[in-house]
Amino acid sequence: MGTEAFEVVSAVLSPEPISVDQAIAAVESDTAGAVVSFSGVVRNHDGGKPVDRLSYSAHPTAHQVMADVVARLVAEQNAGGADREAEAKPVRIWAAHRIGMLQIGDPALVCAVSAAHRGQAFAVCSELVDRIKEQVPIWKEQFFSDGTVEWVGAGG
Repeated sequence: MGTEAFEVVSAVLSPEPISVDQAIAAVESDTAGAVVSFSGVVRNHDGGKPVDRLSYSAHPTAHQVMADVVARLVAEQNAGGADREAEAKPVRIWAAHRIGMLQIGDPALVCAVSAAHRGQAFAVCSELVDRIKEQVPIWKEQFFSDGTVEWVGAGG
């Protein structure tokens, strides 16, 4: 089974705004019967306190970790034994996490996965989001409406 079963279109940390539309457009193809997307957006509260905005800071290794997390997921999926149909119809992956200052409603983490069938697209997208949140060293600085600030560590 070759690695051509999966195509990583993008796996980046972005100082520029990201969007689900951008992610979906990047993974769509004539062979994809399903496109599953996820957008994790900045909410206006955390732990019962109102949040005004937040900032994401990445460890210097985070860009490489992001790429490695996606590569590992792809390697595991390929090792699982993609069938001939899957090789002819690749699963395409797009993932980006914002860094810098974000406002309420801004997308912080966006992922999209296209596949021939919805089951695989949902499963890969869900696993992708979980691994990025758990493993990529990014810290969140939350600015509360009362003037206080809180840091939340990677995987927080």
